[in-house]
Order: sequence, then C-alpha cells, then structure tokens
Amino acid sequence: MKRFLFLASLLSAGFLFLSCKPLKPEGQGITGTVTWIEGNQMPMITESGKAAPKTTPKPVKRTIRIYPLTKFSDLKMEDGLFTAIASKPITEVESDKQGKYSIQLSPGRYSVFIVEENGHFANIFDGEGNVQPVTVKENEWTLLDVEVNYKAVY
Repeated sequence: MKRFLFLASLLSAGFLFLSCKPLKPEGQGITGTVTWIEGNQMPMITESGKAAPKTTPKPVKRTIRIYPLTKFSDLKMEDGLFTAIASKPITEVESDKQGKYSIQLSPGRYSVFIVEENGHFANIFDGEGNVQPVTVKENEWTLLDVEVNYKAVY
C-alpha cells in the first residue's frame, strides 16, 4: 500500500510539474549574453593535417548602455570602438560574470553599446545606418547576444 501511495504521489507531482507553464517575466526589454573573443579566428590546419580547434567566445562582465536609436553618422570611431556618441544614454546595466543581462525598457527602438576601456563597442548595423538597433515591443523581451570581437581577426 505504501508503495502504491508513493508511486501515485510521484506521478501526480510529475504531472503537475509538466503541465505548468514556464515563468514569463513581467514587462518588456532586452535580455541576452555578452561574450568576448580575440586573436586569430581564421581556419587553420595543424601539422597533423587536422583542423585546429576553434576558439569559443567567453562570457564577460561588461556595462551595457542603452541609447536612443543612433545613426552611424552621429558617431566617431577609433580603433574599432566608438569614442563619441552624439546622444545621451537612456540607461545602463551590468552583465553578470556569465555575461547574462536583462534590462527593462519602454516599447521603442534603441541602440545598444558595450562599454570597453577605450570606447563603446557595437557591431550590428541595419540598412538605414542605425547602429546595433533593437526594437522593444510591449510585453515582449527581445534577445540580443553580443560578441565583443574588435580584437579578433577573421
């Protein structure tokens, strides 16, 4: 009898667990991971004739700054980083040591920059000249994973 009750309890708990919807955070904004990659990323063959192992991007802790949607023409670039941005930042957040971040924002269009020691990094551009554009919709979280690669060679 004890065995039957145990199995029934286990099955009931399993059914309840599987029928639950995943937790969806309230609000809207941008979420993702920041990773770092550097060095030679060109495909290479080793002396043994095998392909050299590929470098994988590493999660990093960085400050993520959110600006109003920004055009490339409103920026100054030096050594792969943006050193002057015409507009003021709206807000910022820091990624954790796994590179994960989330920031709540009102619906709208934004540009996202990663703060580096000598400037700001962004590497996505749309056909309208906008830099790292992100659209936030009401009650939706937009995924933006950023690979900081200005010190990598491809």
